[in-house]
Amino acid sequence: MTATLETLYPATANGEESYGRYSTGILPSHVLKRLLEQGREVTASEPFTHGQIQPASIDLRLGPVAYRVRASFLPGPEATVEDKLKTVFMHEVDLREGAVLEAGCVYIVPLLERAEFSARISGGANPKSSTGRIDVFTRLITDHAPSFDRVEAGYRGPLFAEICPQTFPVLVRKGSRLNQLRIRHGSPSFSDTALRRLHEQSPLVAIDDGKGEPNIDDGLALSIDLKGSADAGGRIGFHAKKHTGLIDVDKVGGLDPADYWEPIMANPRGDMVLDPDEFYILVSRERVAIPPDHAAEMVPFNPLVGEFRVHYAGFFDPGFGYEAGEPPSARGVLEVRSREVPFILEHGQTIGRLVFERLTDPPPEGYGEGLGSNYQGQGLKLSKHFRS
Repeated sequence: MTATLETLYPATANGEESYGRYSTGILPSHVLKRLLEQGREVTASEPFTHGQIQPASIDLRLGPVAYRVRASFLPGPEATVEDKLKTVFMHEVDLREGAVLEAGCVYIVPLLERAEFSARISGGANPKSSTGRIDVFTRLITDHAPSFDRVEAGYRGPLFAEICPQTFPVLVRKGSRLNQLRIRHGSPSFSDTALRRLHEQSPLVAIDDGKGEPNIDDGLALSIDLKGSADAGGRIGFHAKKHTGLIDVDKVGGLDPADYWEPIMANPRGDMVLDPDEFYILVSRERVAIPPDHAAEMVPFNPLVGEFRVHYAGFFDPGFGYEAGEPPSARGVLEVRSREVPFILEHGQTIGRLVFERLTDPPPEGYGEGLGSNYQGQGLKLSKHFRS
């Protein structure tokens, strides 16, 4: 007999539905799948497609039209996105057959998905890894939203993507997937004490030289590698070129990296200068592993550590870099953009922090396990659009 959501996750004593081993946390793929099949929490104007559900998130799809606007905005508690669009609208772009979104321009795109959240269900969004690595800045907006990339508990309404390509023009179409939504039940908390305990049970980071303990303080710190690993041949990163051709966001492995990127080589000092308003792909010194029953998110910007933004695409899926009984295997690839002033980075400097959160239940498949994941076990790696 096929198990239903109700038999797998029966109601608790107070009448609330249980979503797995724990009463609060991020919902894993098998729970998301069943909720979508039942038309609960998230619905869509078109059927969900294969591969749209990730281990701990749902890929969101662009709708058939984009609106070019004068500037980014938040609707605030008194307005809808459509209300605000009327004040900043410039022109409409048909995405049904594909269209180019120009670098430096801001677009608002209604998504095919819609939230129908119940009282204790909320969500958080982030760009997909491949979106961040081509310097496409995208954020989720809801009606009456006081902040980006957050869907409040109980929200029932449309979802919109704000899209601003920063360096490269991009070709998108209806159905393109640029950002992803994590859905959580309740308001789980995860302390540094719990994070240290998790690291003791299953190492979360490892450094190639075998030295050092994890830096845990409001999350798990990652530092920058500016010396380069032996397998990288002295290369420590990539610097985006200006005035390139466009990137089709849905095509994999077709582009020559040399047409879009300049390699950055290590120097004897182990440092580099970030130029203002330039975009870089760099890599963490640490190798990372996310246990199958947890997920993590990179804090995108902290002015206390420097005038730069790191990691547009901040979600780390359960199972990323993880193999039972083995040390962490995958480095964190970092999308870095300096702010108003040149800034010197030095090897080993803290550049971001991973904030961990428990899932209500481990997903049947973690990142990389038969899911066509592009970045499992990665070192320094460009987005999937480029040839290796």
